[in-house]
Amino acid sequence: MLKKVLTWAVIAFVIYYLATSPQGAANVVSGALHWLKTAGDAMSRFLNDIHLS
Repeated sequence: MLKKVLTWAVIAFVIYYLATSPQGAANVVSGALHWLKTAGDAMSRFLNDIHLS
């Protein structure tokens, strides 16, 4: 029950944050995408190094 309440609270906060601070939300999304790209590049280099060895 507590997990369900916390999940809805987080969803409500995200919607509120998006509505009140779209620039901040865009920065968060941009940062997350940059982090995913960096992680993907690192994983690609790692797998290529394993394959070449």
